[in-house]
Amino acid sequence: MADFQWQVRVYYEDTDTGGVVYYANYLRFMERARTEWIRMLGFEQDRLIRDDGILFAVRSASLDYLRPARFNDLLNVSVRLVERRRASLAFEQQISRVDDDGGPLCTGTIRVACLTAVTLEPSPIPAYLLEELPDVD
Repeated sequence: MADFQWQVRVYYEDTDTGGVVYYANYLRFMERARTEWIRMLGFEQDRLIRDDGILFAVRSASLDYLRPARFNDLLNVSVRLVERRRASLAFEQQISRVDDDGGPLCTGTIRVACLTAVTLEPSPIPAYLLEELPDVD
């Protein structure tokens, strides 16, 4: 399966006083892309909480900021599943400017843990969900 792609426009509220995207907002863009990725696979996070009693929470994040995004840029955020474990998933993500051959603006590796919604203790990822996830290389 190819990387999932999702686009987002940089709004004024996403930037600092210099018109550059504030560093923490890259994490927000990546989170939204992962949410759209799992939605594309047929799963809604509110239903996972309600029906299966699980949720996914970021366990770790490592980002490299390479070039700045600016106000009004149209960005492409990619999602690639790189690891599947019993109770966690790891993703490689990249943010680049649409129609820009200059390479990525930001890259990151994000690990999410599957947790029981009530106790926030680790929980195995349901088998039916694992079956729908793409294979990793």
